[in-house]
Amino acid sequence: MHFTNIPLNPKAMAKYNISLRKEKDAAYRSLVNPTLMDELKEKILELVVMQKKYKDKNYSAKQLAEDLGTNTRYVSAVVNVRFHMNYTSFVNKYRIEEAMSILKDKRYQHLRIQEVSDMVGFSNRQSFYASFYKLSGITPKEYRKQHATDLKHKKKEPS
Repeated sequence: MHFTNIPLNPKAMAKYNISLRKEKDAAYRSLVNPTLMDELKEKILELVVMQKKYKDKNYSAKQLAEDLGTNTRYVSAVVNVRFHMNYTSFVNKYRIEEAMSILKDKRYQHLRIQEVSDMVGFSNRQSFYASFYKLSGITPKEYRKQHATDLKHKKKEPS
C-alpha cells in the first residue's frame, strides 16, 4: 500500500500534534556507499517487514543497527535515502498498514482501537492516532466505520 500526499485537516493536525517536516540534507547520507546502502535496505526490509519487528514496541533504530552489525547513522541514512522517511515513520507505516487490515477484518471487530494499536506495536494511543491520521487522512475509528459499512454493502450485493 502506498500513501500519497493526503490533504490533512488543520484542526485534526493540531489535535493529533502532527507537523509536516521539511527534508534536511544530512552530510553522512552521501558517505554510505550505494552498494552497501542497497544491501542494508534489503536487510532492513527482511528484519522490519518480513520478520515483523515493527510489532515490537521496543524495536529501535539502535536495536536494528545492532542486528545488522552496523551503526545507527548508517541505518538512518539508508532509511532516509531509500525509503524517503525517518526510522520512526518507516516503522509506523507498516504498523498502520497492519492496523488497517485488522480494522477492516470482521474477525477483529470485537477489539477496541487501543487493542489494535497494541497489537501492531504502538506504545501509546496518541502516536497511533497521529500516525494513522497522517497516513490515511482519517482516524482509526472512522476507518473502521467506513469499512464496516463497506462489508455490509458487499453482503447485500448478489454474486
